[in-house]
Amino acid sequence: MSSWLRTALLVLVAGVGAFALGHSAKKCPENVVRYEPFPCSLSPSARVAGPNGLYLDLMKLSLTDLLYETDPAARAAVAEGRNWPARGLTMIGVKRLENIQMLMDKVLTDNTPGDFIEAGAWRGGACIFMRAVLEARGITDRRVWVADSFEGLPVPRSVLPEERSMAVSLEVVQDNFRRYGLLDDQVKFLKGWFKDSLPKAPIGKLAVLRVDADLYESTKEALTLLYDKVSPGGYIIIDDYGYFQPCAKAVEEFRSQRGISAPVIKIDWTGVYWQKAGKDAPGS
Repeated sequence: MSSWLRTALLVLVAGVGAFALGHSAKKCPENVVRYEPFPCSLSPSARVAGPNGLYLDLMKLSLTDLLYETDPAARAAVAEGRNWPARGLTMIGVKRLENIQMLMDKVLTDNTPGDFIEAGAWRGGACIFMRAVLEARGITDRRVWVADSFEGLPVPRSVLPEERSMAVSLEVVQDNFRRYGLLDDQVKFLKGWFKDSLPKAPIGKLAVLRVDADLYESTKEALTLLYDKVSPGGYIIIDDYGYFQPCAKAVEEFRSQRGISAPVIKIDWTGVYWQKAGKDAPGS
């Protein structure tokens, strides 16, 4: 081979190699998911105490979709429960999940008798979290009741324009429990409109009643049909009190009719709760 041809081949090989290296460097994806900083109460310094604290914190992050949401504005809205997550199984945000955990811990520590129920479950995220709390605490003698039409809201459906997104079938909700390994005999489903399903529900006592029913009629029915089952010292949580005025009206009418004077305690921008009168609980 002549010297000039040998030189040309060496230059060509060197050029191809340099191009390949440069092209590879440009195309190689960076295996890092970058999250914008966002203050979150689930940081290690504020982690739930106990051996299963990390499990419950991860449940909150997963159920709200904060584990995977990267957009700063969307993360803030999800954390505060101000939007409807595309992948998340609950729209109630971190503070209202923390409230569920706090009140469940209180009734379990105080031995307040009864099960746990959410009236209005959507994709089941809040109820899945209730079951996770029982799992973390090793509680096997209490149940979580999931009450929903599994068909969306009753009429008038035009009150909430997003109503279509609230129609999640029973089978989908059950599968959501199954995905977390939490679908078992400690989870009971009550399918139907509250006025039909709740009067015949085989519920004995309740330790925590959570109402996420949006509408005036549904909120009033849930309180009327379930309040007397709440044990003294138990808790009532209302999800839509600060967001939807008909819901707040139903709550205030019910409390007035029943002479309930226990203070209504704010959870966040919309959720509230109160404690039913008991040995150490003021009011009614």
